[in-house]
Amino acid sequence: MGRDKSLVLHGGGNTSVKVREPNLFGEEEDVLYVKGSGWDLESIEAVGFAPVRLAPAVRLASLPRLSDPEMVNELRTSMTQASAPTPSVEAILHAVLPFKYVDHTHADAVVTITNTADGEARVREIYGASVVVIPYVMPGFDLARLCAERFPAEARAGDDRPWCFSTTASFLLGRRRASPTNG
Repeated sequence: MGRDKSLVLHGGGNTSVKVREPNLFGEEEDVLYVKGSGWDLESIEAVGFAPVRLAPAVRLASLPRLSDPEMVNELRTSMTQASAPTPSVEAILHAVLPFKYVDHTHADAVVTITNTADGEARVREIYGASVVVIPYVMPGFDLARLCAERFPAEARAGDDRPWCFSTTASFLLGRRRASPTNG
């Protein structure tokens, strides 16, 4: 996905997947594999994903506040592989979204619309009720907490397709072709 410049700004975005896998004791646990800090989606390899136990990551979003150093420490201590990269600053956000696969792309097609004075109105005009609009908040804990609060109340039930990239690409590219500014 990171190789498609129309979907991902250089270096931007994150991807994740939630899986069940056995721990050292043979017990199944939910693990979030999220892009590690410092990895680019264009060239990421399997070793570039950080495996984080899902339950502790989700629980972090319920805190009233969490500093960046505290967040990094908590995420690192919840990892299943000590040698993996530090999880993305957006790991908690990926954890709280109720989908197995998450593509967070910073796509030009969306950023061009959202980064305008009437961005929210334009997004609603183009995408309708198929998206949840969250006002800009600095990446990290504050954004994750806001999404944990608002997303469940505002999201529509949808499918969680196993081919998340295809879904992301068709949503962004298909909607862009049909947008009012592209005829």
